[in-house]
Amino acid sequence: MSLLSIRKTHVLLEEIYQEMGQNVESPPRKVTVAAVIHNPYAGAYHEDLEPLYDLGKEIGGYLAGKGVQALGVEPDQVEGYGKGAIVGIDGEIEHAAAILHPRFGAPVRAAVGKGDDIIPSTKKVGGAGSSLLLPITNKNRIWDFDRMDAAEISIADAPKPDEILVALAFAIGGRPLHRTRPDS
Repeated sequence: MSLLSIRKTHVLLEEIYQEMGQNVESPPRKVTVAAVIHNPYAGAYHEDLEPLYDLGKEIGGYLAGKGVQALGVEPDQVEGYGKGAIVGIDGEIEHAAAILHPRFGAPVRAAVGKGDDIIPSTKKVGGAGSSLLLPITNKNRIWDFDRMDAAEISIADAPKPDEILVALAFAIGGRPLHRTRPDS
């Protein structure tokens, strides 16, 4: 039986054409997709969080499909990714960890054709309107400096105390005007 109960979704597509007065030849693109879901464990301590692992798998696949669709590209064209969650104040940070870590990644990687490296993440407890900064790295080469970036999300009425805002970011092109190189 699915625990997934979505109140709302949020999709934000960003394309950057100019930066510091310079035209960007190949505009980088980022999409942040989020779902505000009911937290079935809000308000009480539960020792066994495994049902949240399956909830993570379900919401991960759902968000990944929406993200690839919003970018309007083939799955293999997605270069970077990141994930995160804000647990409403009647929940605990471990609820976010249970959703984001054990089973969330497999359907996300399947949706983007591959994903050799970890999906970087962040999580916190917060109230409605809290912002979340999602780290983004290259899905196959985590140390690709040009693809290290972030996406921010805030939804004015979420999460409510018994909700979790779960977010996923996909990116193509890295930072605009990237030119930072690692030391040799």
